[in-house]
Amino acid sequence: MAYFDPNESVFKKCNHNVEGVLQTIAQRYMGANPAHPFVYRLFCKDSFTRIHDYRYVMDFQDKFEDLRIGEFVYAWAKLWSDQQVELNFGISCYSPIHIYVNGTRVFASNISDEMAPERKNGFRAQMNKGWNEFVLQFEKTANGCGGVFGTGSYKNFPLHFICGAPERDGQEGWMYSEPTRLDVQQLLAEVLRETEGPVRWLPNPSWSEEAQQGGVFKRLFSAESGRTAIAWTKARSVGLAGQPSRWLGKHEGSLTLYVNGKEVYSAQDSGEFQVDIPLAFGDNEIVVRSTCTRSEWGFSLQPVEVDHAVSLIPPFPVEGLRDHWLYLGSFEEGSVPEPEEIQLLNQVHDDGRGGTYWRCDMPNAWVRPYLENTLFAKWNYPLGVTLYGLMQTGAALRRQDYIDYVRRHVEQSTSFDEYSLWDGKQYGAAGVNNQLAFIDSLDDCGSFGATMLAALEYGKMEGAEKVAARIADYITRVQDRLPNGALYRVRGSVDFMKDTLWCDDLYMSVPFLYRYSAYSKDASYMDDAAKQILLYKDYLYMPNQQIMSHIYDFKTDRPTLIPWGRGNGWVLFSLAELLGALPEKHEKREALLAFYRQLCDGYLRLQGVNGLWHQVLTDSASYEETSCTSMFVYAFAKGIQNSWLLEPEAYVQAVMKGWEGLTKISIDKLGNIYGVCRGSGYSFSGRYYKDELPWLLNDTHGIGIVMLAGVEVMNVQQRMRR
Repeated sequence: MAYFDPNESVFKKCNHNVEGVLQTIAQRYMGANPAHPFVYRLFCKDSFTRIHDYRYVMDFQDKFEDLRIGEFVYAWAKLWSDQQVELNFGISCYSPIHIYVNGTRVFASNISDEMAPERKNGFRAQMNKGWNEFVLQFEKTANGCGGVFGTGSYKNFPLHFICGAPERDGQEGWMYSEPTRLDVQQLLAEVLRETEGPVRWLPNPSWSEEAQQGGVFKRLFSAESGRTAIAWTKARSVGLAGQPSRWLGKHEGSLTLYVNGKEVYSAQDSGEFQVDIPLAFGDNEIVVRSTCTRSEWGFSLQPVEVDHAVSLIPPFPVEGLRDHWLYLGSFEEGSVPEPEEIQLLNQVHDDGRGGTYWRCDMPNAWVRPYLENTLFAKWNYPLGVTLYGLMQTGAALRRQDYIDYVRRHVEQSTSFDEYSLWDGKQYGAAGVNNQLAFIDSLDDCGSFGATMLAALEYGKMEGAEKVAARIADYITRVQDRLPNGALYRVRGSVDFMKDTLWCDDLYMSVPFLYRYSAYSKDASYMDDAAKQILLYKDYLYMPNQQIMSHIYDFKTDRPTLIPWGRGNGWVLFSLAELLGALPEKHEKREALLAFYRQLCDGYLRLQGVNGLWHQVLTDSASYEETSCTSMFVYAFAKGIQNSWLLEPEAYVQAVMKGWEGLTKISIDKLGNIYGVCRGSGYSFSGRYYKDELPWLLNDTHGIGIVMLAGVEVMNVQQRMRR
């Protein structure tokens, strides 16, 4: 099959110029995934928190004590989609549930669903490009009222819903109605709205009249004598630099006012004040620090007159915020953060009560960061190899901007690691670092962790050291192992994946282990990496063909005997990486080198006529697959350069033929990568891999390894010219 017209191939533009191909791929990837920061949103904790799989727990028995049988409760939110796409969702039912997307019913529970509230039911729904409105109808029965709803694929798509009403636009989470007898068709017959509609929507975003009278700090933190709170905003000035701006203030409790880190006013007890503030052109940091000294506690602060040259803005962008002030507290004496410390947005502040973060002047409404980029700052295993390839390309081409891009991606995750762990405990599931914050498999940590360690060779990154130690502890002491020490999977996202050993997991463990061995100067991690490959050989190696079965299934106590291309690629790629780092006198080196040669011999015989290997290695009718081809090219090239191969000439030809095939068949002139198999499950039938695992465009399972293959092709070319 042809992925595109030959005239559109990158070969037509770059021919045998490997450097040009690598630049084309790298620049397309970075251009398509700019280095955007996290998005900060308000979240009301009086709405719904989540469980670890990122579904919202909507239990209305807890919300409404007097809920009556036959009444309905509605939940309302919206979801953004960058394109028209079908998404997976998961629902567990405590009672009858109907789900509507953009006015169309997409799910209706049945009696089996309602009698098994612990069961997660999956369904798919079409999303339009742009905003998609969700309305969930819950009916109260004697059995309960509510359910657990959200993404059906939390590892890859931890969906964040946004409140549906314009008045709460930008706030993460759901609105829900008071109990009603109103039928869903009556509700959907008119435009949903928060005010003057047929139902009243909760949680209530407004303070009671009594709370409004007590001062902002009192209503947020209560009035505990001696405790301190902080308020933060910015004054944007477009007037002359240094020109004074007169401000009026009033406070209950002591107050110190800082402007750009300098104290401009301080009083130990309540009072009113007037102060002239010299503002710099642009944004000026305004920080208020107040200690509670009486039963009322709060402040107000405004310019004396409306001055179009000065405006108050939030200290950092927060979606859903209607005010310009954010608040932090409250703190015991001696633990109050300094003005410069509060600007660290990845910091959980010690309040002596489990930690605290920013909030706004609204009942139980907190600021939270969310990852809403498609790829940048995301942490998962395919991105681990993608970024590794981009970083190695940067090193080979002397492109520091490629390396800097990778390090920025990694550090945006690692620098928020401690925050995300805290966030997950507070709200059930973290808004950032969803896989890193809840490691429960090798997929969650090993691949990306190995790239993080490689990136540390270019300099320190905030949080990376602690992340590396946590991953090492997980792989060594937490991840399930067989009695002989082999890493395997006891759990799975679906039942049939339980109790299995995957050749993929060599890449999810071995590169991290050998890199952490060097990082920690602890040889036991290197020993474990070497042991894993030989243990996996015992379970998965098919000696007659000199290739690997994809899976060993302990439920049936047999291998699947299906040689999936990328699964085999992970094995040889990981083995080549390990051999490059393994000490020459390591006790297992000779056994590993012999295994490497056996596999290379088996794979060499299976290279296709166009230079690519096939999705099912032994089935030439299956499609030509890009990621396994790239890994075989990479590993062969490593063997050529390091003299691991006894007869290298045939492998030199295979490398050049494979790379040329990739540039003609798999990579177009814009740097798009075709023919990469999607993420897989497993089967004992080759037809699953051939017919049910299609290739995807620009899938991150393949982009990085294509670049890594190109880098090693360049190295082989240089070696052959000597």
